[in-house]
Amino acid sequence: MSVACGAECVLILGCLRWAWKRCTYTGNDDSDTWPTATYEEFEPVPRICRTILAVNEPNLRSPKYPPEGGYRLNPDWVIKRATYEQTSGNAPPYLIYCDHEHQEIVVAIRGLNLLNESDYKVLLDNRLGKQMFDGGYVHHGLLKSAVWVLNNESDTLKKLWIENRKSYKMIFAGHSLGSGVASLLTIIVANHKDRLGGIPRSLLRCYAVAPARCMSLNLAVKYADIIHSVVLQDDFLPRTATPLEDIFKSIFWH
Repeated sequence: MSVACGAECVLILGCLRWAWKRCTYTGNDDSDTWPTATYEEFEPVPRICRTILAVNEPNLRSPKYPPEGGYRLNPDWVIKRATYEQTSGNAPPYLIYCDHEHQEIVVAIRGLNLLNESDYKVLLDNRLGKQMFDGGYVHHGLLKSAVWVLNNESDTLKKLWIENRKSYKMIFAGHSLGSGVASLLTIIVANHKDRLGGIPRSLLRCYAVAPARCMSLNLAVKYADIIHSVVLQDDFLPRTATPLEDIFKSIFWH
């Protein structure tokens, strides 16, 4: 009896220790040993974030929800704005912007809309080990969404890149759900450069803001030179363990 009680006490103490460490763990612990980003590395981030926010604006000439300082975008350089109606729920809304000032072609994809059912269908269309890609695993629903965007916009993006002397960078950017689509879109283009006129890897960039978990570790490492994740301290989405997705699905979807 005493041995059983002792084992039970050890188990309880172990669980309490785990809970304490889990509750007091912060995002700062993750990045404690990381080097500080250089100016060149961080400079595009605020600009790209403003472009992602601009996806929500029906008319950039008369913006309804401008951030402090405005979007700082030229409405004449907006090539296309796709709404939920135009994507038919296959992908979140997105914006194609040809930034002649910084010599970038930007595809900005909005984040999860808590009031839109199609976003949840994309997010929850997955299970562990369901979708293999390029020697690793990716999120099935987000990959389908990325393929849909590429199939619909490859001709436009290819034309823009060729018209601008094949010198502009191709930027895929997104927030939350959109970051997963942007990340997988980047991987697809990196493996099928001919879809965009043979664009080299050196001109591909992805900025994933509050990124959704969408690929296995080996792929994250393989594409770390072109996919940049931006995480704000303790933001729960990019720091949530993958198995919690199945818990969320079982509670809210079935």
